[in-house]
Amino acid sequence: MRFTFKAKDLKGKVRKGVINAVDRELAVQILRENKLNPISVEKETGDSFLNQYFSKTWERVDKKDLVVFFRQFHALIGSKVPVVYSLRAIADQSEHRYLSSAVKDVANDVEDGTTLSSAMKKYPDVFPNVSTSVIEAGEISGNLEEAIEYVAKNTEKNYRTTAKIKGALIYPAFVTAVAIVVGFFSVTFIVPKLTQVIEDINAEVPWHTQLIINIGNFMESYWWAVLIVIFGAVIGMFYYMKTESGKKEWDKIQLDLPVFGKLLRYLYITRFTSNLTVLLEGGVPIVQSLETVSRVVNNSVYQGIILRCGDEVKTGGTISSVLTQSEYIPGIVAKMVKVGEETGKITESLDNVGKFYEQEMDEMIKNMSSLIEPILIIGLGIAVAIMAFSIILPIYGIVQQF
Repeated sequence: MRFTFKAKDLKGKVRKGVINAVDRELAVQILRENKLNPISVEKETGDSFLNQYFSKTWERVDKKDLVVFFRQFHALIGSKVPVVYSLRAIADQSEHRYLSSAVKDVANDVEDGTTLSSAMKKYPDVFPNVSTSVIEAGEISGNLEEAIEYVAKNTEKNYRTTAKIKGALIYPAFVTAVAIVVGFFSVTFIVPKLTQVIEDINAEVPWHTQLIINIGNFMESYWWAVLIVIFGAVIGMFYYMKTESGKKEWDKIQLDLPVFGKLLRYLYITRFTSNLTVLLEGGVPIVQSLETVSRVVNNSVYQGIILRCGDEVKTGGTISSVLTQSEYIPGIVAKMVKVGEETGKITESLDNVGKFYEQEMDEMIKNMSSLIEPILIIGLGIAVAIMAFSIILPIYGIVQQF
């Protein structure tokens, strides 16, 4: 164990540091043998509960942090550095406070005799179930180093896949958000001033121009109420999505979206097959593997499909029989899995499925920008045309009459 100490030397100067000892009494004895008078000797732990809470809230451990951690951990373990020393070395140099604190606690638990997987399971918000399950199987089989290598590679693969999806969605989301803000500002503050000319001379205008005038006048007077309604609707939507029924409904809506729905389906299929491959190759039983993957796939529709696969396997059935019945699983996936089950090469088939759909997803992401840009341009062009046709042309016509 490691103990942090504060002690006075023979000259009365206060010294602080860390000392390794079996227990606190031995730590105190070692200090006295080194001519230090102990003031306090405490077992080293992570941060206090309060510090951990705030660190967890403000410094969430994201996928990138986890990728760096497992890379470093695998490199140290591969160099035959003991687990406890490896964990402490990573914790000491980590700039992420909450991750550093969690890793220190894991190191202390391992030093006290707890298995690495059990110690990591205390922090499910840091270490995913897939990672701890593979590490647990590696501990049981005596292949811990290989298990950590599996986890390191799979964590990095998952991070890159998710990063690609986010990168593809950032551009259209940004353009759409800017268009909404500009549109709101224009209708609220610019349109009423333009249409004031028409109202002042009481000219006769077509119905679409009158509609724009009415909308502008309403927004000019009640824009604050519209903002309240919009924010209330957004907050209500997010709150509903946090509920079980809301999350299920939103997960299904996502999969049925044009273009993006297909991309997300490929993402979840890749996540399902890749993580299941890692667990099975790591020696985790198939039913336990399916249950673990269902918790990390992050979509209730696919979670239900995977859990049904687990139930089917428990009763002597096959995974492919469940996949065949689902509309969200392409036929090629079910057929490839069926071939793997019949030939006894299920992990190889799953790995091939994962690689295939990862390539398909990459191609979709590459083509998405070229597909989305024209749609956005056309949408913005239509909005500008409506404004010009409904406001500018009528004003121009009125001016020509004078």
